Amino acid sequence: MVAVELNHITVAYNDQVVVHDLSAVVPAGAMLAVVGPNGAGKTTLLQTMLGLVAPVHGSVTFFGGTLDQHRHRIAYVPQRMSVDWDFPAQVLDVVLMGCYKKLGWFAHPDSAQRAQALHALEQVGMETYAMRSIGQLSGGQQQRVFLARALMQEADIYFLDEPCAGIDAPTEKSIIDLLKRLSAQGKTIIIVHHDLQTLHAYFNALLLINKTSIFCGPLSLATQHHFISAYGKENPFLSDARVAYD
Repeated sequence: MVAVELNHITVAYNDQVVVHDLSAVVPAGAMLAVVGPNGAGKTTLLQTMLGLVAPVHGSVTFFGGTLDQHRHRIAYVPQRMSVDWDFPAQVLDVVLMGCYKKLGWFAHPDSAQRAQALHALEQVGMETYAMRSIGQLSGGQQQRVFLARALMQEADIYFLDEPCAGIDAPTEKSIIDLLKRLSAQGKTIIIVHHDLQTLHAYFNALLLINKTSIFCGPLSLATQHHFISAYGKENPFLSDARVAYD
């Protein structure tokens, strides 16, 4: 089953083309990295898929339907730097925001939803911080809280924009391990990623872009030619970092 299909997407800001005629197919259950050089349009592409940026041409489908039809099946973890961490909220309240799509903004979570939020925090190793202010946490802890909020949505597709940026190695491993488990359950994981060294350890699929699609498919089929087309140089980890995906 196809989870996401991009059909000839073009996006422009102030008449400057950021993404050009990009097409790609993401199968359900993929653990997919969106990779490319700085300025390649990675975050813009993610925001376009989420309906946050309107393309000037092209379309995006989810499970063969529109975003509006399947919005309830989609969760998004933005870049940490794009969030106002001074907002006065406790960790548990932030996670509970993940159930508002089902409840509506004026309903209050009940005890079952609070228990579900605490379980989501437990899954990311943050259950002891439930009553802590979100602004008091470290960068890695904040990222895990936002992942817990995404888990509350019980989505089928998870979009994450550089979730490993600025966090320590143990936190990065715990986040990736959790996302791999979701992928193994048939969830589709789409991550804007920048570290080529960890591609083969973390992912089984790749969307390599530089304003347009250079390669989309199983990571094992990506070649040096594809990386040279995107970056203008070889990926030095492609031949020595064949760490098995598990």
